Amino acid sequence: MTKNIINIGIPSKGRLRADILKIFKKNKLNLVSERGERDLLGSIKNLNNVKVLYLHAREIVERLGDGSLDLGFSGFDLLKESEVNIQKKISVVKNYGFGKATLVVAIPDPWIDVQTVADLEEIAFEFKDKKKKRLRVATKYPNLTREFLFSKGVTQFKLVSSLGATEAYPFTGSSEIITDITSSGETLRANNLRILKDGEILKSEACMMASKSSLKNSLVKKLVKLLSK
Repeated sequence: MTKNIINIGIPSKGRLRADILKIFKKNKLNLVSERGERDLLGSIKNLNNVKVLYLHAREIVERLGDGSLDLGFSGFDLLKESEVNIQKKISVVKNYGFGKATLVVAIPDPWIDVQTVADLEEIAFEFKDKKKKRLRVATKYPNLTREFLFSKGVTQFKLVSSLGATEAYPFTGSSEIITDITSSGETLRANNLRILKDGEILKSEACMMASKSSLKNSLVKKLVKLLSK
């Protein structure tokens, strides 16, 4: 990273990108991209020493952690899912109150005897003792899922990395249960899944984050103040 260039990471697609772009527009920061919306590089009009990079929301967190981004916009869930050594290098400087969602544990509706995580622990031991296998949990959030289940005393499980529609995993034989991010729960219900009564892992929303090493920079401080309005 060139010392006199400030690098800002903005999500490259989705609702989060659209909402973040509105913040720039509201604060009269005119984003410029030579090749239009599909361009992965951009700038801010009249701020020659600021570079904008359009990245996956997960990558924004990673790059704030390694110092190649100074400022970035992503979800709080993705920050908390990252490795602890990355989290230590990042400050959340603004919570925006949009992009709200919750990471939850969800199970198939037919599991009527399972209502809480304690019930899940019993099922997990049944799987181990009777079926000689571990309860499989499909997720895009392995770190948060593992930490949550362990904290609740559930240890007999196996994480399955989800690459797509996690809701389908229990019904394709890929897992027994899932953890997933949801804003309303409608998609889970539509796929015959039910959130455990105490199955809330983490509440998330859109955030502006900064690399701690960049917060001493006067332009970074100015941009943080401006984009916090």
